Amino acid sequence: MKARRNGFLPVMLFFILLNGLFIAGKSWFDQWGVDRNVLIAGNTILFVITLVSFFVATKGLNHPNPHAFVRSIYGSIMIKLFLCIIAAFIYIASYRDKLNKPALFICMGLYLVYTFLEVSGLMKLLKQRTNG
Repeated sequence: MKARRNGFLPVMLFFILLNGLFIAGKSWFDQWGVDRNVLIAGNTILFVITLVSFFVATKGLNHPNPHAFVRSIYGSIMIKLFLCIIAAFIYIASYRDKLNKPALFICMGLYLVYTFLEVSGLMKLLKQRTNG
């Protein structure tokens, strides 16, 4: 359990740091025309989805069957991808007239960063795993 927590720690720190930046940088984001509420909501959604995806992948990582491990990794990727697509679709459909494209593109970039941090944490856990 401690190894899971250590593998997910960079994601938690990134989430806290970004939300602090989004809250503190009100004037800067307003100057650039970026809706901070969209960024905070997108960051929170990405964090929760990454949390679910990470725990699905670590469950498979601890399974003795290598096929179960591969299925869990693919499953976690699919969960993350489809939930993010659904969230983006809901936002686009709801705010079609007031859509904030800069915030949406920043959230797309955050998706990549969260995915990188998740994979890095999983690689650390995989290196620590004993096959004995």
